[in-house]
Amino acid sequence: MRFISAPISATLFAVGLLLAACSSDPEVAATADTGGTTTTAATTETGQVTPGSSEDFVINVGDRVFFGYDQYDLTPEAQAQLEKQAAWMQQFPAVTLSVEGHCDERGTREYNLALGERRANAVTNYLVALGVDPNRLQTISYGKERPEMLGSDESAWAQNRRAVSVVN
Repeated sequence: MRFISAPISATLFAVGLLLAACSSDPEVAATADTGGTTTTAATTETGQVTPGSSEDFVINVGDRVFFGYDQYDLTPEAQAQLEKQAAWMQQFPAVTLSVEGHCDERGTREYNLALGERRANAVTNYLVALGVDPNRLQTISYGKERPEMLGSDESAWAQNRRAVSVVN
């Protein structure tokens, strides 16, 4: 089996985006796989990010918060990030989010699914407390099944202990 190296695949992706940008459609959507999470990149003909799009959310607000080992409580940094998300949600009342809970590779599958659910619920509950309509939020736990970073060290584990808010 032959694999394409990362620089070549990145180049191919960039070429695809350039071709999409040449479209006569005023709004062009390109999809990118970001390690288990699919994001939609919405840009206008001028190359600006479309307000209220998934790309707008990821780039201008931030889509994730991180947790300590075996923790699901929100740090002050996570709370500040979620306050930005709630403010963005208030600007775009038609947008809904799926909140994904993730864990690092340590622990059993069942334990990590439960911990991921507690993390996703902690994020959802905080967003609701900030005024986001609970009907605009859904939660899902992936446990340790969708790592952001492969590796068995603290730097990889820290990136995998997260909750990601995904624009639906």
